[in-house]
Order: sequence, then C-alpha cells, then structure tokens
Amino acid sequence: MTAPLVVLSLALMLVYATLSLHYVGHWRGRGLLPRHPRREHTLLGFVLLVHAFAVLSPLAEGPWVSLGVGRTLAVVAWLMLLIYWTCGFFYRVEGLQLFMMPFAIVTLAFAMVFPGSHVVHDLSNPAFALHILVSMVAYSLFAIAAMVAILMLILDKALHRKQTLALARHLPPLLSLERMMFQILMVGFLLLTVSLLSGVVFSEEVFGQPAALSHKTVFAVVSWLIFGALLAGRQFKGWRGKLAVRWALSGFGFLLLAYIGSKVVLELVLQK
Repeated sequence: MTAPLVVLSLALMLVYATLSLHYVGHWRGRGLLPRHPRREHTLLGFVLLVHAFAVLSPLAEGPWVSLGVGRTLAVVAWLMLLIYWTCGFFYRVEGLQLFMMPFAIVTLAFAMVFPGSHVVHDLSNPAFALHILVSMVAYSLFAIAAMVAILMLILDKALHRKQTLALARHLPPLLSLERMMFQILMVGFLLLTVSLLSGVVFSEEVFGQPAALSHKTVFAVVSWLIFGALLAGRQFKGWRGKLAVRWALSGFGFLLLAYIGSKVVLELVLQK
C-alpha cells in the first residue's frame, strides 16, 4: 500500500472512531455534540466515497485484480457500510453502528498490515466479475443480518430481565429487527444461490477449471442449506425469536469458515 493510501486509511480510521464515540456517547447520555441524523447520514455518505477510493483503488494491478484477505475484508466492510447507509433511507437502522464503525476500523488496519497476495485474472470476464460481485454483496448482507441477530439477543435479554439498557432505548422494536433480519437473509440467500451456481455450474468459464469438491465449497453449501432451512421454517413453521437467531448465526459461522476462514489459513498460516 502506497504512503498516500496509508495516510488516507489512517484518516478514515480516525473518522470512524470519532463517529463511534459520538454514537456511544449519546446512547449512554453523555454525547458532546447534539444528534442530527440527517447531517450524520450525509457525512457518512461523503466518508464512504473516500473509503471507496481507499479500498478499491489498490485492487487493480493492470489487467489483474488482487483479492488478498486484508483487501477482501476491507471491501466487505465498505460494502456493509454502503448497504447500511442505503438502508438508512428506508429503515430505522439505529444500533448497527455499534458493530459497523469498529469493524471498518479493524479491516482498514488489517488491510494495511496483511493486504494479501492472492491475485486472480481477467476481471473483464463477465461471468467471473458477476461471481465476485455477487459473492461479496451476499457475504456483506449475511454479516449485517448476523449483527441484527446479535442486537435482537441484546434487546431480548434486556426485556426478559426488565433492564433498561442505554442501547436498548435507542433500538427499533424487537419485531422490527426480526423482520429486517429476515428481509436481509432472503436477499442474501438469493445472491448466495447465484454465487454457488456461478462458482460450481460455470466453474470452467469462471475460474478456468472444472469444479472441485473443497472445504470452501462444503462450508458454503452447508451455509446455504442452513439459511434455506431457516427461511423455509419461517415461512411454513413460523420460526422466530432465539431459534431464528441461532440458525442465522450458525449459517453465518459456516459462511465465515468458507470464505474468510479459508483465506486466512491459506495466506496467513500456510502463506500460499
């Protein structure tokens, strides 16, 4: 990573840290500056433009694209924030900042230290470009759904213990969080289906070689089955609450092993 990009990443980390302190301070009743949701939303939109340049510009290497573990995580974090920012026009997404901002800071730092060296070819191939884009958006959506699931656990625990947590006072109602989680899961499941089909059925066109059974494929398929079963259970059995949260987090856990887990092992542990 070049020196200007390092400086830009450090500046973004500082901005996200400041925003985190701003939100947490208000949730605890100790905010230094007043809340202006519309101004905050506009500011985040500008920050995301700068963030896009910081994480997307290092990917291109001539006709190739570099997707090492650090860079991949940084792009996923940016996509998550972009989806979060877009959803802010239509939903009350208060509370997700608790995870989003720190995750952005961690991934920016990780990308500087461990950018990774996994290089893939020919992004001009439409099938390959579609596979990469759909896979990363699906992963981002499932990560957001997992964060919503954790918020549901926090709110449910507070309600059952009759506690008034500072964060819980600012969260949407539990049923609204649950509905949001399932909407995100549905879109993510459709995109994951496209990703698996493009990666398995069209493997030779996408990757230049026939599909092979690997731990990455197995974990991804298990995750797909879990999410499919959860959505079917919701539709036909009315699954909800902690049962739905457990299934959602389990599915995301297998997806984490399939993509990020495999990259971490190959690039950082085995150094391949």
